Amino acid sequence: MTQDLVLRARAETLGQALPPLLAAAEHLSATVILGGHGRRRAGMGDEFWQYRPADAGDSARMIDWRRSGRADSHFVRDREWQAAQSVTLWVDTSRSMAFTSDRARPPKADRARLLALALAVLLLRGGERVGLAGDAAPPRSGRAQVDRLALALAGDGPADYGAPVVSGMVAHGRAVFLSDFLGQMAGVEDAVARASDKGVRGALVQVLDPAEESLPFDGRTIFESMGGTLRHETLRAGDLKARYLARLAERKDRLAALGRASGWHFLTHHTGESAQAALLWLYAALERGR
Repeated sequence: MTQDLVLRARAETLGQALPPLLAAAEHLSATVILGGHGRRRAGMGDEFWQYRPADAGDSARMIDWRRSGRADSHFVRDREWQAAQSVTLWVDTSRSMAFTSDRARPPKADRARLLALALAVLLLRGGERVGLAGDAAPPRSGRAQVDRLALALAGDGPADYGAPVVSGMVAHGRAVFLSDFLGQMAGVEDAVARASDKGVRGALVQVLDPAEESLPFDGRTIFESMGGTLRHETLRAGDLKARYLARLAERKDRLAALGRASGWHFLTHHTGESAQAALLWLYAALERGR
């Protein structure tokens, strides 16, 4: 088969997968939009938002004397924050993310893509700019950006494990890294440090399959990486469970500590859990990171 035919076949396969993914992302984001209140907050702008009681740090010129005259305390007239925020997403598409222990559950990569696109839909509808790390889809606003993001996220990477990319991030913006974070931690730590140096804050979302959390194996078992570069055979897999769980807990603690030290938030999400809960957490995490 010629190279052109290979590329055409791959493009057609990816094209078939995009509409269901986009539809799922739109549906997931709608479950949040129905119960949410948007991203309105106080700040620079022309639109009136709300009155609030004056704080000790508010100057006299900030007080709305007409509104305060109708009460026993002073009130400040808040205006709505209107400056668009740039949010950069990095979704791990390495071979490790293709794992699922049950055909009824999505692979980790599918869940990561779904969360990224659903979050993008929410942010774009709120007037934010959203893009991907690297140069495939720079941060932009508008509905068409969702299609660009979906196309850029299609396909898998060649590496066994992924490392976050920070190029293309906007200084003082926000970022979200979605991965199983089972590879070398040095790449993650370097990426968060470089992002933080640019004033970027955000969230780390560790996506795991339930089997990776419990290691439900016993007897003779062959463990092999999704890319086939790592392989370990044991006759007593159950004897490895305690050590494996300890190493996994250590990895989570290290990721959480990295987040705390850098002003980022950390979540472990399982593909057997509701995607809506993770999306709500992500949306709130970006709010808290402002």
